Amino acid sequence: MKIPILLIGGGGHALSLIDVIEATDEFKVKGLVEAVDSDNTELVGYEVVGSDNQLEPLIQKIPHCIIAVGQVMSAYVRKKLFEQSKQTSAIFPVIISPSARVARTVKLGEGVCIMHQTVISHLTEIGDNSIINNKALIEHETLIGKHCHISTGAIINGNVTIADECFIGSGAIISQGIQICQNVVIGAGTVVIEDINEAGTYVGNPARKIS
Repeated sequence: MKIPILLIGGGGHALSLIDVIEATDEFKVKGLVEAVDSDNTELVGYEVVGSDNQLEPLIQKIPHCIIAVGQVMSAYVRKKLFEQSKQTSAIFPVIISPSARVARTVKLGEGVCIMHQTVISHLTEIGDNSIINNKALIEHETLIGKHCHISTGAIINGNVTIADECFIGSGAIISQGIQICQNVVIGAGTVVIEDINEAGTYVGNPARKIS
């Protein structure tokens, strides 16, 4: 029997997560939690069962949950909801699409989402509450921190280290052995060939800091 799971968030990323969860044999969406000021009552047939300020009683009823809020410029909301839910003894399973390839030595933190057609090679580690989005490629011995989003089609080469709360945009390429510090945003299509040691937003080929 599939395990009921609560999605905390009801926007675009929730749609992508629902598609992955529906493809698995392990979980079924039991309901969604929306922001307090949201008017949404359902999403593609799944009921909104409460708001962020009702997390504790909702999680008591449905302990398995996943953060379904997306992340682009900042991990703040995802991190806040994750930590708030952890205080209520929430259980954050790993969600892996059946079309993903994850090597047997990969270590995945709590609440990590591995989406369709991703490839993750040996001895890679991914921290809690991180998103590995559709068709991303993560090569061997890479370390990815907590609350990160590796976006669609991004290529992370071997021995890369990405610290907590980073966003790697669609189609970005991170060269072998690169180190990226905390709170960095890498724009779509950016090519990173040197270490990044200062928080901010980077774009271009090669990557340059713009803010």
